[in-house]
Amino acid sequence: MQTRLVLFGFLFCSVVFCGLFVCEPAACSAVKPHTISFGKWTNVKWFTGPDEATVSELKVRPLYIDGRLREYVLNTPHDITERLFVIRRAFRINDNLPEERPVATRWIWQRGGWILVDRFAGHISTINFTGFDPYYSNGEWYRDYFAFCSLTEDGKKILAIVEELGRRKSVVKQPLGEFAGNGAADSACATPTWQRQPARVTFQSSSGQKFSFTLRGQVAGEIYPAQEDDRDDSK
Repeated sequence: MQTRLVLFGFLFCSVVFCGLFVCEPAACSAVKPHTISFGKWTNVKWFTGPDEATVSELKVRPLYIDGRLREYVLNTPHDITERLFVIRRAFRINDNLPEERPVATRWIWQRGGWILVDRFAGHISTINFTGFDPYYSNGEWYRDYFAFCSLTEDGKKILAIVEELGRRKSVVKQPLGEFAGNGAADSACATPTWQRQPARVTFQSSSGQKFSFTLRGQVAGEIYPAQEDDRDDSK
């Protein structure tokens, strides 16, 4: 009888020990909720034009994760899923000349690219779109697609580009014609417009002609000039 009690006690202690051994890592890996919040909007000066002599205004606000300032952002977020959203960042850059370094730093605001924010993990990652120019490019999101205009390396031609998050190759990359910009911001082309069923994006070249692409799955249909009914559908 005593032997049975000793054996029972040993087995009970083993079960409890194993339970602690198994549960402890699970407890340690419990996901801690993260708090994503935005601060107040602030109007800041943005110097644009070929000689940076034109003063424009940007509306920026801070992005906080768990109460810590992580980024300054523009516009409003675009939800990709319930967990992920994208937003465009802004930043200040040191504009001091070499001989001005000992004096107070001169900070100027610049527009940046896009960042991807994970609400659950509290993680921020930079989105690198090939060809996206923070100054000349003007884009629009739909689902996880981003449509924007880019310039060729020599700055003479405009490219219509559609990227999808997670894909290395562009869904669309087609020339739209010559670039006739005067150095103004967002002058590569007008903001692209989207429509659904089927998913279709329309670009407008600097000459005013419209071109549309229909996206079927992860493949884009051929480029074609937008007809009158296309313009009506996109309104």
